[in-house]
Amino acid sequence: MELQDYWVILRKRWLSIAVFAVLGAGLGVALSLASTPLYDATTQLYVSVKSSDSSSDLLQGSNFTRQQVTSYTQLVTSPLVLQPVIEDLGLDARTDTLASRVSASSPLNTSLINVTVTDENPAMAAATADAIAKQFKSVIADLETPSDGGASAVKISIVRDAVSPEGPSSPNKKLNLALGLLVGLALGIGIAILREVLNTRIRTDADVARVTETSVIGTIPDDPEAPQHPLIVQSSPHSQRSEAFRRLRTNLQFLDIADRPQSIVITSSLPGEGKSTTSINVAITLADAGTRVALIDADLRRPSVAKYMGLEGNVGLTTVLIGRANVEDVIQPWGNGYLHVLPAGQVPPNPSELLGSLAMAHLLEKLTSQYDVVIVDTAPLLPVTDAAILSKLTGGALLVVGADKLHRSQLAESVGALETVGARILGIVVNRQKRKQSDQYAYYDYTPTPATAADSGRTSRKKRKGTPTGRVPQAPEPTSPTAVSGPTTLWPGDSLSDTQLREFQRQQAQAPAQHQRPTH
Repeated sequence: MELQDYWVILRKRWLSIAVFAVLGAGLGVALSLASTPLYDATTQLYVSVKSSDSSSDLLQGSNFTRQQVTSYTQLVTSPLVLQPVIEDLGLDARTDTLASRVSASSPLNTSLINVTVTDENPAMAAATADAIAKQFKSVIADLETPSDGGASAVKISIVRDAVSPEGPSSPNKKLNLALGLLVGLALGIGIAILREVLNTRIRTDADVARVTETSVIGTIPDDPEAPQHPLIVQSSPHSQRSEAFRRLRTNLQFLDIADRPQSIVITSSLPGEGKSTTSINVAITLADAGTRVALIDADLRRPSVAKYMGLEGNVGLTTVLIGRANVEDVIQPWGNGYLHVLPAGQVPPNPSELLGSLAMAHLLEKLTSQYDVVIVDTAPLLPVTDAAILSKLTGGALLVVGADKLHRSQLAESVGALETVGARILGIVVNRQKRKQSDQYAYYDYTPTPATAADSGRTSRKKRKGTPTGRVPQAPEPTSPTAVSGPTTLWPGDSLSDTQLREFQRQQAQAPAQHQRPTH
């Protein structure tokens, strides 16, 4: 993962990370409040050696003292020192228990010993520290006494008495709060990254590229109202989702220009990924561009095209395949006349056998000879084999992938199923991809702006001023290549024939003359 990927994870999971940070800080505060306050009292001892006034004796005595201090710090917590202290103070504790609350240390290159006692009672901590210092002084004097009974050469002096502390040394609430916050933050970030790494759902084009080399030729943004408006190209032609379907149509036009597929199977891996709505909207956009399109609902298990498009669905593909009707009798025009829809008809008991029959192959051959493009909406790949069978009979398959619904392993299985039968995969469409306002192009809104009331009033006054009473000038009807020769057998973007080009230029030349005609 790159640095940008981590930034995306932080932006996406910031709420859960913040929750973990708050929980960590709260846990630190709770532990501080639940802990018993402890107080530290410290006394300081000085170790010296009696010697002569010569410099060599002083140096030797100083080195001896520093060496002995290291051993003396270990003797502070020995039973030899602590047991008398327990008896003198009347403590209800064993020597090992008291030793766990006593610490002794010596600053580097010094002859000082710091004895610290920790206790729940600040006064008891100070009293215990002073008692240990006095007892330690006595023990060292006994240990360092020469065998001949002379005076000890080592002298222990108490240079600082213990003072009852004013505040507890632990718990440190500020430190616990900071540590809890950092631990919670680290835990939240770690879990967020782990979830992202373990999440195998496909959400973007990059996830598709990790599974297959097949190109993503379309990305349809998510729209919460899409289930209520499946025909988005018709109901909201200027929406971002409609423009995405038009971009998909454009990309389809440039697929293998020398060998364009005349029949396309649109399928998905699982139900609910949006294959049927994609089939319908792609067919509508192609028809809007002047392409003659036949849309076949070949999902003979859960047909939905007729319901979405408001057509009669009791007769259709199954009726034709079993020989009870001709395709010309059951196919239904829709929209501007360039789109014809063949519903699924009655649900048969043997869908796979019907779709793989010779009658289906002849039907596809007949429709591809009559229409520019034949779009076949079929069942998902993983549950049944219908899509794989039809993909072999047609020019190729378009695979719809539902964002945040399909896992990478499932996409790999679907692509493998198509490659096994030798089907041609035209491309992949990522459907319902969630985009935020900060994403690229998400903030663009190029929909037509409705006229305000003031603009309407100005327009009305201009019309009344420049138009004879009772007559409104009519704009000449637009001319186009399809208006000249009717439905063509061209994909949108193809070049016109010489005859069509001359006719188009002639009508364009006549257009200025029509504009100059006076209105009576």
